[in-house]
Amino acid sequence: MRLRNVKYAAELLEEYPEIVVLDPKNHAGNWDEVFGDKKNIELEIGSGKGKFIYEMAQKNPDNNYIGIEKFDSVIVRALEKAIFKPLPNLRLIRFDAKNLNEIFKNNEISNLYLNFSDPWPKKRQAKRRLTSPNFLSNYTKILKPEGHIYLKTDNYGLFEYSMMTINDSNDFYIEKIMLNLYQNLPIDNVQTEFEMKFVQQDKPIYFIKAKLKGDN
Repeated sequence: MRLRNVKYAAELLEEYPEIVVLDPKNHAGNWDEVFGDKKNIELEIGSGKGKFIYEMAQKNPDNNYIGIEKFDSVIVRALEKAIFKPLPNLRLIRFDAKNLNEIFKNNEISNLYLNFSDPWPKKRQAKRRLTSPNFLSNYTKILKPEGHIYLKTDNYGLFEYSMMTINDSNDFYIEKIMLNLYQNLPIDNVQTEFEMKFVQQDKPIYFIKAKLKGDN
C-alpha cells in the first residue's frame, strides 16, 4: 500500500515535544524521567495512526505507553489524536524499531504489542519481520522479567512464522494461541484501525501471547 505524504507532518511533530519524543536516544534507561513517575511502561511497535496506543493509555492510567512508528506521515495522525485530548501517560516516537536497543535499556518495558505488523512475505525479507530471531533477541533485553509480547495479525504466514520463532527461542514461551481472536474475544481487547476493517470483512484475527522467561 502506497504511503500518502503529509507535507506538514515533520513540522507538526516538532511543535509538540511534550507528546513526541524527538531525541529518544537521550532517554535510554531514563524513561521514568520522561513520564515523571515510575509506572510500568508498555510499548507498541508500529503504532500507525495511533488508535490502539491512545485508547490503551486512556483506559489504563496506571501504566505509561509509548508508540513507535518510523514514518512521519503516519505517526502525525496519532499525534493529532493526542493533541485533541492529551494524555499524560502517552508518548510517541518516530524511530526505526530495528534499533530498539539504542533507545531502551535492560528491563525498561513491561509489555510489548505487535499489531498487524508488515508480514514481509518473501523469504529474503524474513529478517525484517518483527518476530525474527534478531528482533526477539532485542525484546529479551528491553522487557522486564516475565514481560509479555502480544501479537495480532490477519496474516497466517506471519502468525505461523511467529509461532515457530518464539517456540525456537530460549527466552520466550507461548502462553496462548488463538486462530480467531473473535471467537472468544477478551473483554479488554482494544482494536486497531486495521483490526476494525478486517473484522468488518469477516477475516480471522490470529493472536499470540508470549512470555519472557523469568530467569533472563
